[in-house]
Amino acid sequence: MEGLSWRRACILVLCIIPFLHPAAGIRFVIDREECFSHNVDYEGDTLHVSFVVIKADTPWHYSEAGVDLVVKDSTGAQVRDSRDKTSDKFEFIVQKRGVHRFCFTNKSPYHETIDFDVHVGHYSYFDQHAKDEHFAPLFEQIAKLDEALYNIQFEQHWLEAQTDRQAILNENMSRRAIHKALFESAALIAASVIQVYLLRRLFERKLGSSRV
Repeated sequence: MEGLSWRRACILVLCIIPFLHPAAGIRFVIDREECFSHNVDYEGDTLHVSFVVIKADTPWHYSEAGVDLVVKDSTGAQVRDSRDKTSDKFEFIVQKRGVHRFCFTNKSPYHETIDFDVHVGHYSYFDQHAKDEHFAPLFEQIAKLDEALYNIQFEQHWLEAQTDRQAILNENMSRRAIHKALFESAALIAASVIQVYLLRRLFERKLGSSRV
């Protein structure tokens, strides 16, 4: 009987695997507006959303101007928005199942690279497979572990995107500091050359006037 119970447990766990809730993360370049769609199968699910503006396609653009994100449900109603932000992370409860749209708007004159991540949190109970009440706690723990693992992946993706953005900002600031130092050095050398030239002309005139 014990061996049979374990076999049943393994079969039920295998039944759960295809229903694990999905997560999607992409990195794209936006000119003016880009929209994406993500299907949510169940009302009451938790939709996790995050984005980070990684960089602008110009080494001289250091503005903190962000992008707009508008989220609409399957009926076209706006459910969440984020305005003028370089990064954001939020979650909300899905009221209408179906395809949700995520539209980004870039207000800057430069192309922006954005890291975008969506994760649907859903607890599955599979009552049709679990007739034995002894398996109910097992399914509950599996669902909680599944959600916890996806939350860790979601947070890790968010932190990696933030790290990439900061690394690019640091690199741009270093390049900017180097260019500034080179420009200042060139200006100082040019000023020194002009000063030497003017002093030389001045001494030549004085020398010429003293000979006369």
